[in-house]
Amino acid sequence: MNFNNNFFLIQELKNGNDKAFNFLMETYYKNLCGYAYTLTNDKAFSEDIVQNVFVSIWTNKNNLKPVFSIKSYLFRSVYNEFIDQYRKNKPVINLEKKYLEALDIVVEKSDGEINELIDLVNKEINKLPSKCKQIFLLNKKEGLTHIEIAEYLNISIKTIEGHMTRAFKILSEKLGKEFNSIFFLLFDFKKQVINLA
Repeated sequence: MNFNNNFFLIQELKNGNDKAFNFLMETYYKNLCGYAYTLTNDKAFSEDIVQNVFVSIWTNKNNLKPVFSIKSYLFRSVYNEFIDQYRKNKPVINLEKKYLEALDIVVEKSDGEINELIDLVNKEINKLPSKCKQIFLLNKKEGLTHIEIAEYLNISIKTIEGHMTRAFKILSEKLGKEFNSIFFLLFDFKKQVINLA
């Protein structure tokens, strides 16, 4: 059975084929957990989200349509499950809109393509001038505010803003719109979600 064929796989899922469901789990579970972790920063929570998604897919398998891209559907389902958890506490409508725009660009790519994009983003960040790179990573990776960075490095906020502006300009020119989406998924979204918690 060729479960790699999207149409056939969905038809077999609708028919209640356990082997089709096992194939789905074996093919996507690990990657979906990794993706969920970029949202939650919590391994157990990520696994719960993915398990809930697979249970939901099996329970509602009759609603699947052969025209769906199963990969896109799975990633969106994980995202929706994640958002549902956070909506119980705080609204994230604006964040959701921005994230979906980024997700649309990324989700249709293969794992290899995504890894290449991530590697390229990190490579270009590493090429930034030393001080510029340090400030950029303190803000985007460590989540420090401009004020916190200024106090930590004992420099002015204006200097921080100058370095950040320069970093964004360099990266935007090097990477373009598609890479900005990867960049958002890597840094900005997770930071903002952590702040919502």
